[in-house]
Amino acid sequence: MSSPVPDRSAPHAGPDLESALAAVEHRLSALGVALCVRDTVGIELHATELHRALATAVDKFALAARRGSVPPELRHRLASTSGQVAAQRESLARATAALDRAIDVLMPRDGTALYSTLGNADRGSRGGSVLA
Repeated sequence: MSSPVPDRSAPHAGPDLESALAAVEHRLSALGVALCVRDTVGIELHATELHRALATAVDKFALAARRGSVPPELRHRLASTSGQVAAQRESLARATAALDRAIDVLMPRDGTALYSTLGNADRGSRGGSVLA
């Protein structure tokens, strides 16, 4: 008796992919809202959940692609969602860079001051003399 050959058409792949993609879209939307209202706890939670949802969706889409059963409309939605993730990542990178610049202005790093509080050049523990 031979073992049954698995059905490669995977008629259930559509709803399975749909739910995985919907989870990514939902998490992406929730993260966007948390970012807009500056909810740090929500940002952390939704970012973590988005990461999990993305990993699950990538696995399911990769498996479906190997079987040749990714519906074109889901492929298009996945590409659109991928673009949204990239745009959000870029927006966060810009915001982080702006915040870093503001922090640098408000709180300069140690060792960048040219003069000490006494007005003379800060030469540390060398007693004010410079050795050549």
